[in-house]
Amino acid sequence: MQKPQPQQIFSIQTEQQFTEAALQVFRYQAQNCTIYREFIGGLRIDPDAVSQVADIPFLPIEFFKQHEVVSSTAKPEVIFSSSGTTGMITSQHLVTEVSWYTESFRKAFQLFYGGVTQYCILALLPAYLERQGSSLVYMADDLIRQSQHPDSGFYLYNYNDLYQHLQKQQQAGQPTLLIGVTFALLDFVEQHPLNFPELIVMETGGMKGRRKEMIREELHDILCSGFGVPAIHSEYGMTELLSQAYSKGDGIFNCPPWMRVLTRDTNDPITPVGEGKTGGVNIIDLANINSCSFLATQDLGRIYADGSFEILGRFDNSDIRGCNLLVA
Repeated sequence: MQKPQPQQIFSIQTEQQFTEAALQVFRYQAQNCTIYREFIGGLRIDPDAVSQVADIPFLPIEFFKQHEVVSSTAKPEVIFSSSGTTGMITSQHLVTEVSWYTESFRKAFQLFYGGVTQYCILALLPAYLERQGSSLVYMADDLIRQSQHPDSGFYLYNYNDLYQHLQKQQQAGQPTLLIGVTFALLDFVEQHPLNFPELIVMETGGMKGRRKEMIREELHDILCSGFGVPAIHSEYGMTELLSQAYSKGDGIFNCPPWMRVLTRDTNDPITPVGEGKTGGVNIIDLANINSCSFLATQDLGRIYADGSFEILGRFDNSDIRGCNLLVA
């Protein structure tokens, strides 16, 4: 089976194009990803008999903790790792062609927010910056550099500097995006409340054990009040993916055209659940061409008729991990 090329994946516009690409990616990975091939064999599924997206099996995301989930023999160009507490086994994503990741997040940002050069991008990501292998830091660093704005940059705990830069951008009428880990955004607004309604505040989820978990509505109310903004944006991504979904408010996420979120029965992983019903979250990420594009996560969610979705929490026995752990 021939490997799909980036122009095929990132030019998807119709459901038929997505279906054709997904089936091609599935057959390619069923041949070339050893762990996925063994998983499919264990389910006694013949890849050649899979003729629709609904019949594609989803690999449990936990396999990234114990195995090298790769569909390529090339040496990894970068290895992304998940965050975790001491002693926790973390996931590793061996990315053999990082250009797929770069093209994925650049095109998705363009799709949801327009040209990156119009923004000053400020990244408040202390927990991510303090460890190696964060795919979020990789993405933020690239967007910061692509913005070409002299004030774009990273922040750890230097909240006074961040406050001054935010005031400067507001006074200049500069479109500004602040992407931040949840606990740091809360810490910041407690010390430096703002009234900057034009600011885009994007939280990446996760308290990292620094603060108590909150339901999304409570968190967003605090952040909206603290920044003086009408809504809080969110990014939904994870180490094992090369694509992200975005929410521009109310916790409702949308995917780029090469990504889909589906839901499964929590007691029977083979059975899908319908629109508007809570289920385990399955993700198709066709940018994940060199690992596995079909992943069963430990998130709980709900999908809607237009393809949008919300994340409602996690399975009780799942690890506490990086992005959007908030239970709604």
